[in-house]
Parts: sequence; structure tokens; C-alpha cells
Amino acid sequence: MRESIVLPLEAVGMDAIALVGGKSASLGEMIANLSKAGVAVPSGFAITTNAYYEFMKQSGLEQFIAEQVASVDFSDIVTLRRAGQKIRQAISSTRFPHELSQEIIAAYYALSQQYGQDQTDVAVRSSATAEDLPDASFAGQQETFLNVRGPAALIDAVRNCFASLFTDRAISYRRNFGYDDFSIGLSVCVQKMVRADLGASGVAFSLDTESGFKDVVVINGSWGLGEMVVQGAVSPDEFMVFKPCMQEGYTPIIEKKMGVKDKKMVYGESSDQRTRIIPVEKKQQHHFCLNDQQIMQLATWVCCIEDYYSEKKGRWCPMDIEWAVDGLTNELYIVQARPETIHSRKDHNQVSSFAIHHNGTMPKVLLKGIAVGDKIAAGKVNILFSLDNRLITGSEFKPGDILVTDMTDPDWEPIMKMASAIVTNKGGRTCHAAIVAREMGIPAIVGCGDATERLNAGQEITVSCAEGSDGIVYEDILPFRENHLDLSTLPAIRTPLMLNVGSPGMAFSFTNLPNKGVGLAREEFIINNYIKVHPLALLKHKELNDPELSAQIAQLMQGYDNEADFFVSKLAYGIGKIAAAFYPEKVIVRFSDFKSNEYFNLLGGKYFEPIEENPMIGWRGASRYYSPQYKPAFELECKAIQKVRQTMGLKNVVVMIPFCRTIEELQAVLATMESFGLRRGEHGLEVYLMAELPSNIMMAEEFAALIDGFSIGSNDLTQLTLGLDRDSSLVANIYNERNPAVLRMITHLIQVAKRMKVKVGICGQGPSDFPDFTKFLVSQGIDSISVTPDAVIKTVMAIHEAEK
Repeated sequence: MRESIVLPLEAVGMDAIALVGGKSASLGEMIANLSKAGVAVPSGFAITTNAYYEFMKQSGLEQFIAEQVASVDFSDIVTLRRAGQKIRQAISSTRFPHELSQEIIAAYYALSQQYGQDQTDVAVRSSATAEDLPDASFAGQQETFLNVRGPAALIDAVRNCFASLFTDRAISYRRNFGYDDFSIGLSVCVQKMVRADLGASGVAFSLDTESGFKDVVVINGSWGLGEMVVQGAVSPDEFMVFKPCMQEGYTPIIEKKMGVKDKKMVYGESSDQRTRIIPVEKKQQHHFCLNDQQIMQLATWVCCIEDYYSEKKGRWCPMDIEWAVDGLTNELYIVQARPETIHSRKDHNQVSSFAIHHNGTMPKVLLKGIAVGDKIAAGKVNILFSLDNRLITGSEFKPGDILVTDMTDPDWEPIMKMASAIVTNKGGRTCHAAIVAREMGIPAIVGCGDATERLNAGQEITVSCAEGSDGIVYEDILPFRENHLDLSTLPAIRTPLMLNVGSPGMAFSFTNLPNKGVGLAREEFIINNYIKVHPLALLKHKELNDPELSAQIAQLMQGYDNEADFFVSKLAYGIGKIAAAFYPEKVIVRFSDFKSNEYFNLLGGKYFEPIEENPMIGWRGASRYYSPQYKPAFELECKAIQKVRQTMGLKNVVVMIPFCRTIEELQAVLATMESFGLRRGEHGLEVYLMAELPSNIMMAEEFAALIDGFSIGSNDLTQLTLGLDRDSSLVANIYNERNPAVLRMITHLIQVAKRMKVKVGICGQGPSDFPDFTKFLVSQGIDSISVTPDAVIKTVMAIHEAEK
């Protein structure tokens, strides 16, 4: 009996991977098992590996292919390209066996009739039998052909899929992983096209692609067919959803980042041109490609798929998923799903960190983009525009060079293997360059915009992805260090250790460090780096008669309904990412504490800030919140906290009031907060006070009656106890957080707090810098110590010594 050549997708599953490959098997598994959960997958059929083996047998090409592969010098990319091209040409020009083609065409007509059409448009996707194995990801190594219509075009696409098993990158990839060229069969998945050319499409991961943080869904998307996102031809929109709160019925979208979606791939206008690339209308460019309802629906499906595969495999199985929105029906579909193969294999007890030695002077920044990974590399720039460019060929690329290009595709992988780092003009965190860089363990910066113009061939640069979500290209080769740590070797401690976290982009990478939450999250960092405009200038710019300011604000606000929505949402996303990273542990968020000179430097700040002789002790902290001049801006901060706690469901957020001088001032701030929807105790809201003024210490009992906890700000407490300006170099030699006067202040506060049964911790710089200061705090019975992430290890050791 002849073995199956064609099987409907719903008839195959993961147990048929040797017959239909990873892609078809996964689609069939979802159709059969997840449709009841609402996960929509377009119908189709799998052309089994039997067809591929029969085609190869009848073609008589195996000996020719073996000879060509044997002729390749894998250190010489030119020989690889030459052999790969000869093999593909031989396969593509071979006549397709009639009996096979008739069976495939019959299945195509049956699929077309299922959708009420004589000839429907389909996606033809290669599905290798070694694809998505636990020790190697073959995803993306073979070809996909979109908008294929009619039997002749279908057979051509199938034959070209067979040929793509011998692309340069596939041959090289199999060589790296030790797979024999003939031990891998190729199936072809034929699937009904979703009209994403009229809608949107992209990719989604059930973890954070940079840190491996498992509690989020990361979604990238753009207008039109998804190849533009995968190729990195556009910088996509990015969305992030927090899983635990989603399961509790909230809408925890903790990130919405507008991409640069200036072009899209749509259906072609003839059989010779299946797809084409067109510009995106300006208005559409400035709208997110998914609304909140679609984001949540997609995130729910991603979690459903992850849960299903994790249960089936008996272990956590994060997923890499492709999705599409049909522009005709506005319906969402999953068009591909495979296991993620990078972070799921990592040992998260093994922590590596990279840092540049600045030697006291800041190096020159040449450009920035989206950081991929967390490493640093240095080398010479090698700019490539095309592998086929006669003036710039792959043979000129030297191991250790830094690849700088517009964007990459799978054909570039042999070159990318030689690079110490990759820098691209285009792309997002899930484009081809980013995926391959993660897999190869090298840093990449994508979406830089004009890297090929601003960098010069042969120029020496340093590529740093170790400083948050922004990747930075520095001038010159800079010295840097790499530190390794096995977290399992750290001693246990009793005193809760918390972290000071400023950057939302770094929060996920800190979650593996020993911690009991966040003792200080500063709003100033988020406002300065994510919002960039003075809140009053945002609200009142139309009254200022400053067209340039209004234009800058309009540029920042793209994708948001109004000025207030922009500020509230951006601040909420920043706070939300930090809160999600450490959920359900407490995250203490300090309301804004810019000084007037710092506010002045924000966009539009000059219109609203006074010139003060000593801003350090002027109009800052609590005194702003209830003042008529600043109150409208403080309302935005309160609304952002509301959004984080009540919409996102991140009720682990605690708010903290800084620089509060008197009891009356605290009462005024609490009343103002309540008028804006934040009432202490309501929905479990806790309010902490920064203890950083002598009046906070001396009146500790009265303050304690109105709050839930203190957090000692040792920097300001030191300057105000000793009567010095900590920004002044003239008195810097006197500044000392371990001065007996400061220590007595802290001792008194801890004693009062314990008597009043409120928590007291510390979030100043002292514990990060001085282990003996940490020992003093432990001896006094402090409730928690919060330090910067880079000081965690030495602080753990200091606490351990103090607790002996």
C-alpha cells in the first residue's frame, strides 16, 4: 500500500513530526486540540515527507547533492554559495512526478471548495522534520511562499520548498549541528491565506525575548503580511501583557511602543508577482496595528498554546508564534507556533553581567537602537549592503568584524556566524537579525535608523547591549569586563533585601537576583526617558504660542488619544513593567521628586519652573503635589498609579511621598491623592513616607500615625542632618552617611517605627556602598534594605555576616 502523500492538517499532530515536520505537526495539533478554547487556525493540508523522498528518488539528484556539499570549504562563504546555488537550480529545474502533483492538486481544490472558491490563495510553508527539536531550531531555515493561487503556481512553490532545504544557511546550519543532509526530510504545509495584507500580522512570544522572564507575552506587529516583521524590513509596534494578572481578569498591558511602520507587504497584481511592498499611509503609520481587545485576545491564545504544550511535554514550553488579522473580517488567526529554543534551555542560576570601564570619562555615543541580548563586543565596522554586491562580497568579511547593514535575511547567517556583533538600520526585537544573534549568543542593536550612514567601514566601535533596552554604539574599542556568578552558592539571609530599580527596561533582567521586591522605583527616570516633556507643558502647550514645542509634543504623542492619555499611559507602562517583574512582592514607587532645575530641562519646562538659588531644598517633592501651580500634573501621576493597580491589577504597587516637611503637608498630600482617586487603605493601597528630613525623624510618631511605612533616604538625610549641599564639591569631604549624627537619627526612627508598628526600610545609597553601614542597619533591626542591583552580592554577604 502506497504511503500517504497528502494529509489534512486536522489529521496530524506532534506524533507525526517525522512525516509532516514541525510546522505542520504543530498546526494540526492546535486545530485538533485548541479550537474549543477559541484558538483560530486556518485550515490546510500537509504534503508529507514521502512526497519529498519520492521526488528526490525519481530525480536521481542525491549523488550530485552529496558531491556539491563535499566540495564546500565552510571557511569560504563563496564556495558555500556556489554549491548551494547549483543544488537549488538542479532541484527547481527537475520535472515534478505526475502522480504526486495530481494528488497535491486534488487536495488544493478540496481546500478551495471548503472556502467556497474555485481556486483560493494559500501560503506554502516548508516544514522540516528536524525543525524545532530541543537541541536546535531549524525554524526559518527553509522558504515560505505567500499568496500562491492555482495548481501550477502551487506545484512550483512546493518544488521550490524542496530546493530550499539546500539554501546556503540551511547547509551551514546542519553542518554546525552535526545533521546529515539526507537524514532530514521536508514536508510542505499548504494553508489558507489570511488577508493580513489588508490587516496586520506579526509574531508573539510567551516570554520576554531578552531576559527570558516567563510571566509576559511579547507581541510584535505591523500592517500587512508578516514577512516584513520577520525580515526586519520595518520596526514593528511592540506590546507586552503580564500573564498572572491577565488570568485574574484584569487588562495588564504593560507596554505599548509605537514602531516605524512606513511600508507593508500586500498581494501582488499578477501571478508573476505574488507579493509587493507599498508605502503605508501617514495616518495609519501613527496608529497601533492592534487595539487593546485584540492584544488581550492574542495574549490569551498565546498563554493557551503555551499551557497546552507545557502540559503535553511535562515541562515549561515557551512558544514562538506567528499571528495575523484578516483585514476583511477583522478576525485574528494563529498561523504558526513552535517551541522557543533559547531561554528555555538556560540555567537561570548562572548569571553573567557586562560593564564598560569608563575610566572617569564618558565615551562618545555614536548611535542607539534596540538592544538584543545583554552582552558587549568591540571590533571593526564591516558594512554590507548585499551579499551579491561585487564590490562587497562575503569573502571580505573577517571573523570578529561587526556586521553593519540595513537588515538581514536567512541568507546572511554564514556571515553572521563570523561577526562579533550586529548593527542594523531596521528591525525589531523579533526580526531575523535579533533571533539569530540570540541564538549565536552575540550582541545586536537593531532599528538604529541610519547606522550604515553614520558608521564608517573599518571604524573601531564598541557595541553595548548591557545598559537596558537601548543598545548603544560607542566610538573606539573600549575595555569592558564580564562577571559570572552562580546564585545557588549565595548564603541565605533573614533581613529582606530589596532592589532600587530605575529603568523599566532592565527590570526583567534583575528578577533572578535574590530579592523581596523593589524598595525604590523612581518616577523621574520614566518621565525623563519615556515621556521627555514637562507635564504642565504637555497639558498647556496650546496656550503657549510655541509651534515648535507643540510639534515636538505631537511627535511624542503618536498613537495616543490626548495629552493626558499619553502621560498617564507611558508612566503606567513604566511602573507596570517594574511591578510585573517583581510581582507579587512589594514595589515601592516614589512620586516624582525632580528639583526645579531638573524640571526646567524637560521639554517645555522653562515655561513653568522658577529659578531657585538652591533647588535641593526648594520646590520639590510633597510641596508640589497640593500646590495650585503643580496640582494638575500630580493628578496625572495619581491616574497612572490607578491604571497600574486597578486596570492592570498590579496591586503590589505601594506609593511613597518624598521630601515631606511637616505633618500638615502630609495631610494635604493625602487629601489631594484622595481627590484624584488614591485613598490610603482602599483596594489595599499602602502609602509610605521617605524619611529624609530631620523633621521626619523628630516627628516620627506623628508621621507614623498617617502612613504604612517609612523608607530612609540616607542621601538627603545626611545632607540635611549635617547641613551641607551634597551637590557641592567644596564640602564633599564632610559628607558621610555613617556620621554618628546620621546613625543616631536612623536608630531613633527604627525604634519609633517598631513601637508604632509600621515598617521601616532604607533605600539610600549607603548600603550599596558600605558593607559596615549594612551591618549597622541589621544590628538595629531594620525591616528591609534596598540596594542597587550591582550591589546585591556584597550586600547579601554583609547581611549574612551581620546575622551570624
